[in-house]
Amino acid sequence: ELLKVLKDEGVQVIGDIQEFEYGKFGYIMDHDGNKIELWEPVDSAFE
Repeated sequence: ELLKVLKDEGVQVIGDIQEFEYGKFGYIMDHDGNKIELWEPVDSAFE
């Protein structure tokens, strides 16, 4: 999973993965202190 790879590379992962019927969300911090949202959509929610 991407968040594990990023964490292993030293990226600051914020909190746990949040799961909803329309997808999964995760958050990381970049080197400038900006919070970045990562989203993995569930295809069936968009059909």
